[in-house]
Amino acid sequence: MKHFAELILSLESSNKTTAKIDAMVNYLNVAADKDKLWFLALFTGKRPKRPINTNYLKQWALEITHLPEWLFLESYSSVGDLGETLSLILPAPENIIDKSLNQWMSELLELKAKTDDEKKQYVLESWNGLDYTERFIFNKLIGGSFRIGVSKKLLINALAKYSGIDTSQLMHSIMGKWTVDDVNFEELIQGTNINPDNSKPFPFCLAYPLEKEPADLGDLEEWQAEFKWDGIRGQFIKRNNEIFIWSRGEELVNPQFPELVEALSKLNGDFVLDGEILAVKDDEVLNFNELQKRLNRKTISAKMMKEIPVATFVYDILELEGEDLREKPMVERRLILEELIDNSDIENIRISEIVLAKDWEELAEIREKSRDNNSEGLMLKQKNSHYHSGRKKGDWWKWKVDPLTIDAVLIYAQKGSGRRSGFYTDYTFAVKKEDQLVTIAKAYSGLTDKEIMEVSRFVTKNSLEKFGPVRTVKPELVFEIAFEGIGFSNRHKSGVALRFPRIVRWRRDKTAAEIDDIEEVKKLIT
Repeated sequence: MKHFAELILSLESSNKTTAKIDAMVNYLNVAADKDKLWFLALFTGKRPKRPINTNYLKQWALEITHLPEWLFLESYSSVGDLGETLSLILPAPENIIDKSLNQWMSELLELKAKTDDEKKQYVLESWNGLDYTERFIFNKLIGGSFRIGVSKKLLINALAKYSGIDTSQLMHSIMGKWTVDDVNFEELIQGTNINPDNSKPFPFCLAYPLEKEPADLGDLEEWQAEFKWDGIRGQFIKRNNEIFIWSRGEELVNPQFPELVEALSKLNGDFVLDGEILAVKDDEVLNFNELQKRLNRKTISAKMMKEIPVATFVYDILELEGEDLREKPMVERRLILEELIDNSDIENIRISEIVLAKDWEELAEIREKSRDNNSEGLMLKQKNSHYHSGRKKGDWWKWKVDPLTIDAVLIYAQKGSGRRSGFYTDYTFAVKKEDQLVTIAKAYSGLTDKEIMEVSRFVTKNSLEKFGPVRTVKPELVFEIAFEGIGFSNRHKSGVALRFPRIVRWRRDKTAAEIDDIEEVKKLIT
């Protein structure tokens, strides 16, 4: 645990990529095999379910410290992180507990079946044997997430530096369905278990936003254009008559799309396809908000399948009958894909159409009308490109339409976590509805550090009410909010939901009286 705590401390205290990579490599050099596996599991989202309700942690900490709840809530709102707040208010430990990360995780897994009294005794004894940093990690292992600025790419680069293994192979090796109990660390990163696992997906091939004029890419004949769909990117795997649908976030989503599982089972042979899951009704792609209603459900009712039918628009094939096709040129993969799909008669598995144009100017006109079919723009793919792992500049480009924007006023603010725990960085914005304000979106990015400090000073001086860590503020600061899509939603007071909202700029030139009206915002919905 001490080595893992030192790792987290190093990652939290640095913004430099090289320093973070070195910290992870140093940890891998000293950690035991099982600890390395838990490190990978925790940093790739494979953490076990929470064994204790975090409200109990707060309750037990208040019993120990005798702090009034209002003071704890004030401290929590200032710190911005429950695990860190608990670590700060607890008295100094009286004992020393030295256990490996694996031992801690094993004990926490066993804790789920214990009684509340047994859980309390375990937690209190643990708190009393850990220093501040170790307590913080312990609390995070129980119920928090590690927001430490380590992307999957950064993790892969650290593993590559540690092992000398190619990053593409590493990405493939650590994806898929594995648990700490059924793999060995070295075998995992070496890819020893890749082939026997029928469910194993490939790393996704990703695109960069287009940074130049399309004509600068050269002859249009060398490029394949497709619509960029706003759905759920997925890999569709059929091996040995087993079906697996993986989202790009490495979630197995079979239960949410049973009709796709059935459709894939009807396709001949074994394969791995890459495509987009979309809500499609009466041959029209629906808004993403409709598809979202089907997410994170254990079962999908027949009624929901009828009201929100889904299809997958497939645009690549990565494997066929056990043969890895990723190194073949895209035009060859496309022909193989067409032969597989066109020979079937399955309505909800379709090939994403190729967008044809005589020149870049005509293609630009088609792109401008992308929202008419609920797409986000176009994808441009070099016809001879391989299906590489991750992003590689030059082969695939996202040529999206410009985002939609509205002007909204800040009405709620909350402090961030980690290095930003002292500043208000999480914002909620509103637009007009007659003579009132209705919330329209939350946004966490888009301001400079200087602007964040300025907004934080405003929030401190102009808070109206407190709701735990949230502050209601005078509706005076106006911001331009950009978003990729918009749809009707019964879950929001405004009646609409924005897709990927973020702050474009601080509109110091506007007052709250000049923000957008909700009825005008709704007109953006196609």
